[in-house]
Formats: sequence, C-alpha cells, structure tokens
Amino acid sequence: MPIADIYDVIRQRRSIRRYQPKPVPKETVREVLEAATCAPSAHNSQPWRFIILEDTKVKWDLAEQMAEAWATDLAKGNQTVDAKTRSDRVERFANAPVLILANLTMDGLRKFPDEPRQRIERDLAVESLGAGIQNLLLAAHASGLGACWYCAPAFCKGLVQEILKIPKSVEPHAFIILGYPAECPPGPPKKKHTDYCFVNFWGTHELSDP
Repeated sequence: MPIADIYDVIRQRRSIRRYQPKPVPKETVREVLEAATCAPSAHNSQPWRFIILEDTKVKWDLAEQMAEAWATDLAKGNQTVDAKTRSDRVERFANAPVLILANLTMDGLRKFPDEPRQRIERDLAVESLGAGIQNLLLAAHASGLGACWYCAPAFCKGLVQEILKIPKSVEPHAFIILGYPAECPPGPPKKKHTDYCFVNFWGTHELSDP
C-alpha cells in the first residue's frame, strides 16, 4: 500500500455504531485479527487474546448482565441510567454483526519480585494491547468495515470472566464491534499535532494539563 493510502486510512477511520444487516465474511474477520497480532509488543510478548463471540444467546446474556452491573455501579454514586439508554447499550453489543472481546494476559511478560517494576511491566502489556486494537481498527477500515472500540468489559472483568468461563489469567479489557457501516459520521474535532509535539523541549517549555 502506498504511504499516502496509509495516511488516508488513519485520517478517515471513524467510530461506527450503526451497521447494515449484512454478515461479515469469516475470512475478512480473520484478516483483521491477523493485522491486530502484527502490532509491536513489549519483549514481543504479544499479550493480547481475542475472543470472537458468535452465540446469540451468550451475547445477549453477557450484554444484559453487563448493563445491570453498569446500572448498579452508577447507583453507588446516586446516578441512574434510563431504560432506553440501557436497552441501546445491550442491543449495541448483542446485535453487533461481529463482537470481539479483547483480553490481556501477562504470559510472556517479565516477572519481578518488587511491586513497582511489576506494575511497569503491566503498563507495557496494556500499551501493547492498545497497539493491537489500533491495528485492528485500521485494518477494519481498510477492508471497508466500520468498527467501534468500547472499554465496558474493563469495568466488570470478573463478571465477563465468569459468564464466558475465561481463565483468571486472561483479563477482559474491551469490546470491538465490526460490521458494514450504515452511517458515515464526521470526524470529531482534533487538536493540531503541534499542541502535543515539542521540539527541543527541555528547558524551553512547560507542559500543562489538557
């Protein structure tokens, strides 16, 4: 692919939440996942584990129980979620043409006896998973698919592990939904790259909170 095309894919990618009622070929899903696993990772640990959820009953059960956990958590802060928002959240995951659960494992990462270094090693694993998800999103767009990244599973890891019978060593972190787009939303406003990139930074600039 020419360099210009790569930049086009990066700039044109959007978060797509509405999809056509059209199945995605398994081969296309496989290619998108293969792109995800080509991402760089700390120590080449490849700490990602991707689970494709196909069973409709399992998807509905998972989505409904996650929505219940979400509402319960909000209630702790005296917040509520209305019935329509909750229903939309359930249907978004349960009816997704393709629902992928992105998980993290520390297998292959280094083990340290002290907590500070082990915490940093975990940071490296999380960063690696993020790189894999970004590859997945870009590959989906290049394949004519729409996709959206949701971090909902990270807020109820134990529940997701229990429902899907995932080992404790594999942590649910995100949903990625895929399908053929039924919308073409404009891109959200972005700051200029010069707001984030500093040349000869040391001693000449001060960083402020965004």
